[in-house]
Amino acid sequence: MRIGMFALALGLLTLRFLPALPPTGWLIVLLVLALMLLPFRTYPLAFFLIGLSWACISAQWALDDRLAPGLDGETRWVEGRVTGLPQRTGEGVRFELSDGRSRTARLPQRMRLYWQAGPEVRSGERWRLAVKLKRPAGLLNFHGFDQEAWLLAQRMGATGSVKDGERLAPARNAWRDAVRQRLMAVDAQGREAGLVALVLGDGSGLTSEDWRVLQDTGTVHLLVISGQHIGLLAGLVYALIAGLARYGCWPRTWPWLPWACGLAFAAALGYGLLAGFGVPVQRACVMVGLVLLWRLRFRHLGLWWPLLLALNGVLILEPLASLQPGFWLSFAAVAVLILAFGARLGPWPAWQAWTRPQWLIAIGLFPVLLVLGLPISLSAPLANLVAVPWISLVVLPLALLGTVTLALPFVGEGLLWLAGGALDGLFRGLGWLATLVPAWIPTEVPLVFWWVSLLGAVLLLLPKGVPFRLLGWPMLLLAVFPPREPVPHGQVDVVQLDVGQGQSLILRTRHHVLLYDAGPRSGTFDLGARVVLPSLRKLGVEQLDLMLLSHGDADHAGGAAAVARRMPTKRVVGGETRGLPAFLATEPCISGEKWTWDGVSFELWQWPDAIDGNPKSCVLQVEANGERLLLTGDIDRHAEQALLASPLAVPTDWLQAPHHGSRSSSSWPFLARLGPTSVLISRGRGNAYGHPHPHVLARYRAVGSRVYDSAEQGAVRLQLGAFSTPVAARDQRRFWRAGLE
Repeated sequence: MRIGMFALALGLLTLRFLPALPPTGWLIVLLVLALMLLPFRTYPLAFFLIGLSWACISAQWALDDRLAPGLDGETRWVEGRVTGLPQRTGEGVRFELSDGRSRTARLPQRMRLYWQAGPEVRSGERWRLAVKLKRPAGLLNFHGFDQEAWLLAQRMGATGSVKDGERLAPARNAWRDAVRQRLMAVDAQGREAGLVALVLGDGSGLTSEDWRVLQDTGTVHLLVISGQHIGLLAGLVYALIAGLARYGCWPRTWPWLPWACGLAFAAALGYGLLAGFGVPVQRACVMVGLVLLWRLRFRHLGLWWPLLLALNGVLILEPLASLQPGFWLSFAAVAVLILAFGARLGPWPAWQAWTRPQWLIAIGLFPVLLVLGLPISLSAPLANLVAVPWISLVVLPLALLGTVTLALPFVGEGLLWLAGGALDGLFRGLGWLATLVPAWIPTEVPLVFWWVSLLGAVLLLLPKGVPFRLLGWPMLLLAVFPPREPVPHGQVDVVQLDVGQGQSLILRTRHHVLLYDAGPRSGTFDLGARVVLPSLRKLGVEQLDLMLLSHGDADHAGGAAAVARRMPTKRVVGGETRGLPAFLATEPCISGEKWTWDGVSFELWQWPDAIDGNPKSCVLQVEANGERLLLTGDIDRHAEQALLASPLAVPTDWLQAPHHGSRSSSSWPFLARLGPTSVLISRGRGNAYGHPHPHVLARYRAVGSRVYDSAEQGAVRLQLGAFSTPVAARDQRRFWRAGLE
């Protein structure tokens, strides 16, 4: 039976790696074949096919529920019910709308909406909203967060921005939202949002600085409800009843063991319901239930059996859970602990039982974090030595008890005040540690080296005395210091990042790095920190030789400060210096400035008659082995006309579309003179400016240019000087991207 369950899990997990879903007819054939194989010894294959078929069918239902392409970008009146916990972000509110209906079109069952400067929105309310609808999409960069996969895993069939609306009915059965409002109203010494995250699993109230501290110290799992919290509460309830029975304080007519198991499981389910029943909570509840069931029947329970059943249980309920990084981290962490503790012949001393799990989890999760492209905290083992018991034994009991007793005057509020103080003290310590040792973003690792590092991690988790165990260290370190293939002399590795309605390009020669623009920033939403900086780290960049900011607009220079703070930068040049942070020490763009890096030529140009703004953009021409790239910023047709009289007005292979393909740029004389073979467009999908304009696209086609659009193809990478075909992020086929191609 265990082999069958293992095969079922493999079938369910295979969905994550499919480039496309099989046709419905083939799925029916697979199911029939699986049923035919069940009675025979080939039943593991039958279980595998059942798991794969169910996962594909469930995924197809989610894809079929996406917004119809014809409605993409349209504004419709929609009626629906608010579900989940609405999140106040800056000046707006983000929330989920279920059972959305429109009089003239069929809409997805679930939509994720944002209302700029919107009113208070409560869970359970019914609204009539004017929404500009969009098909699920997101920024797509190499080795970056995949927003499309996340939206599909949440079964969000559309996103949208609310223009107007009216409340049709008040909230009903919105007890989680009511609890959140009550928690946010108490005095928790400034840590109300942290208690909400701990009690309800809603981290929307945490600041970006809070998340940075948690990420840098590897303690995110402590503030988003995980299996540890569920298991701890169930264990406390079980231990309390067992203790009462042992000392004669439990009614003799009530068998203590069934009551202990039943109440412990009820506590786990209750906390899971309070937390929203995410993947880690589902896994923990299944495992707790199995352990208690086996304990009730006085049977010995193996270590891997509950984990396998929990894995299958979670994936059968929601096959798309495997698209979420949290799913892999949750089950991998438990597997690491089972592997580390299960093979020991005897118990560790108390101090080792406290310290070793943190180091073992750090080693075991290293390959998982690496393949998921997530930052790796170097201080996590040390931080968790203190944070885990502090949260588990002090903050969490106080927070839960305070929440339960909020109806009692002064009691609940007093307990939450103490919990907030304890949490604030922990954050202060973690903040100090995060400043000393920030999270490490590793470079991209070839797949073969990742497999070697995974094998090395497994070896290190085995008990002492296992042959060749110490070989795990060099195997693991192979992923820390992977062999790098340098950029060939005379060539440039160019990456146009997908930063939405903005621009950022990374140019690497053999020994030098240039960043042209740093992405947009709007309020606390800084793509310089979220996309540009991680992308530089993934490419193995340790410092910038030059940061060139075409001009001062926020969509081009907004992320410059975040990049410069975390990445050593030798020189900053800008088309505009006014309005940029003083610490950048920005030098003005000087027309005619030339230099050569590793056999590659660079030259700057700026329209001398430009006063400020877009026309003052600093233009960069790059030439490698006779192949040319022209980066133009946001120049308009007047600046283009002036450029035609400069040395840069020569046939060009690659052109960065001026002003994101705006109607005011890419004039016909400009394109006719340059005759670009290919054009790079960086813009946001469905942007309010209408970029790129249809007339501009028609001009590109007229001169024979091939267009690479970040909104359609994600990030684009090309090897300037090799005259090769570029690679787009969307070229990596995934079944959840099929509807956008």
